[in-house]
Amino acid sequence: MTDSNPSFLGRISIAVSTFFSILGDGEFAAGVVRLRNGAVAPAAAPTPTPASAPAPAPVAPTLKEAGPEAALQLLGLLQRDARLIDFVEEDIKSYSDADIGAAARLVHEGCRATLREHFTIRPVRDEAEGSRVTLSEGFDATAVRLTGNVVGQAPFTGTISHRGWRVDEVRLPKLTQSHNAKIVAPAEVEL
Repeated sequence: MTDSNPSFLGRISIAVSTFFSILGDGEFAAGVVRLRNGAVAPAAAPTPTPASAPAPAPVAPTLKEAGPEAALQLLGLLQRDARLIDFVEEDIKSYSDADIGAAARLVHEGCRATLREHFTIRPVRDEAEGSRVTLSEGFDATAVRLTGNVVGQAPFTGTISHRGWRVDEVRLPKLTQSHNAKIVAPAEVEL
């Protein structure tokens, strides 16, 4: 595995963190849209410099930390509807594979229902996995990642190993001003 070709679990981590960054930061989301459309960051107008002046050092992009509210809200919804945190935090060593599978089925159903209720998610590519495709010059490199032996320039012909996912619509509930998003599941006290 290399930085340019992360493992499947690495890609899941990247997808989840990017997903939450997009939800929590409109400016970041706008940048992702620009990248998906093939745009590059607007360059500053060149400033005339004397012939003897050294070229300015490249400026690293400024990273902005995403606000956590939307991510925490989604985590709360996944806990409420699928008991996701309970499942992940449970020590499952003492359970049988059948018990774990039964619990995973319930968590899967709840997560799926939550995602479908609050997001419109579609595949990036419409072709079936395993289909052969040709990517012409200018393809959206934010929507399609090339893997394997990537050499030369487009057009590229290859096989779809994953269709990808994109979110077309987000429908998270509105929160009151006093809502504490850090409490993703309140403690329960039975009387």
